[in-house]
Amino acid sequence: MTKPYIPVGIVCSQSGPYQAMGREILKSALMAVDEINHSSDFDFKLAAHVRDPHGVIAEYHTVCDDLIRNTGVEHIIGCYTSASRKQVLPIVERTDRLLWYPARYEGFECSDNVIYVGASPNHNVLPLVRYVLDNISRHFFCVGSNYVWTWETNRVTRELVTAAQGSILAERLLELGESAVEHIVDEIVRRKPPVVFNTLVGSSSYDFIRAFNSATTAAGLDIPMLSCSLCEPELKIVGPASAGCITSSAYFESIQLPENRAFVERWKACHGETSSPSVDGQSAYVAVYLLARALKRAGTSNIGEVRRAAIGNRYNSPQGPVWIDGDNNHCVLTPRLAVSNAQGQFDIFWEADAPVKPDPYLSQLDVDVRPSRGGSSLDTPHLRIVK
Repeated sequence: MTKPYIPVGIVCSQSGPYQAMGREILKSALMAVDEINHSSDFDFKLAAHVRDPHGVIAEYHTVCDDLIRNTGVEHIIGCYTSASRKQVLPIVERTDRLLWYPARYEGFECSDNVIYVGASPNHNVLPLVRYVLDNISRHFFCVGSNYVWTWETNRVTRELVTAAQGSILAERLLELGESAVEHIVDEIVRRKPPVVFNTLVGSSSYDFIRAFNSATTAAGLDIPMLSCSLCEPELKIVGPASAGCITSSAYFESIQLPENRAFVERWKACHGETSSPSVDGQSAYVAVYLLARALKRAGTSNIGEVRRAAIGNRYNSPQGPVWIDGDNNHCVLTPRLAVSNAQGQFDIFWEADAPVKPDPYLSQLDVDVRPSRGGSSLDTPHLRIVK
C-alpha cells in the first residue's frame, strides 16, 4: 500500500555565523525523516521541505511564510537562535501552525504554537551555575552574544550568584558573528577572574575560545570556562583549545544508553566515522520523532489534535526518556554536566537521577536557598556522579 505524505517544514541556516549548527540540525532532522519513512511503525511518510534563511533574522519569517502559503505545511521544525524563534513566533501563532523548536534556550516564553524540545534554563543554567557556586567560585566574568539568549541567561545567573553572596565581575557582549575578541581576552588576563561564563554563539565563540586559551596559557593562568551550548562538532572546529570547558547539556555523544549507542552508530554510518552528533542536532532528531509519534496517535496533522496527542507521550530517545509537559509545551529532560577533553568529546561527571520537569519561568526556583557542598542541586535534585 502506498503511504500518504505529510509535508513538514525544516528551517535552519546553512550559511552565516552559526552555519555549523544549522547544518547539524538539518542532517539530524533529515536522518529522522528517512528512518520514519522506512519504518513499518508509521502508516505515512514525511515530505521534508527545507528552507535556508542564511543566518539573516528577517529571512526566517519569509521562509516560514513561504512554507505555510505555498507548501501547506502545518508543522515546522527548526530555528537555532532565540532571535530566529522570536521572528517566527508571530506567523505560527497567526496562522495556527506548530513550530518544533530544537535548541536549548533562555526560557521565559510559552506559546500554544511552539513545542520547546531543547533544554529550559532549569535544565542547563541552574545545574551549571550551582555546580560552580558549590565547587569553584561565587564570582563570574560573563562574555556573550548581544541578544536575548545571553541577556536572559546572564540575568538568571546574576540572580543565583547574588543570592549566594557572589558577584558578576563583568558582562561583555559582542554582536552575532563578531570576531574582535582580543580586548575581552586582554581584560580577562589582566583581571584574572575565577571563572568565565561563555554565551557567545557560533564563530564568535570559536574565535574567543582560541584566543582565551592562547592568552591564558601564555600568562600561566588556569581559568575554567563555562558553557551551556558547546557541543562535539564545535569542539572539532575549535581544536585543542576547546579542552577543559565545563558544559551543561541534556545530550552528549558519550551518554552510555543503548538508545544513544545505536543512534551514534547510525549517525556515523550516515556522516562518517569521525563525525559527531550535536545536542541541538540530536534534539532536532527527537523533535521529528515526537512529531511523527503524535501524528500517528492523532491520526491527523491537525494542530490541536497533534498537540494533544504529543503531551505526555514518553519517547526513549538517544538522550534518555523525553516527553512534553502539558503545562507549558516544554520537554521533560535529564540535565547533565561534563568537561570537554582533548579528543573532542565530553566526559560526563554529573547527571540528574531522573528526568526533570521543565520550568521555563523558573517559578519553582528559590534563589535565596544557598547551594550546598557535595554536588546537590536545588531544582535539579539528587545529581549523582556518573562513573
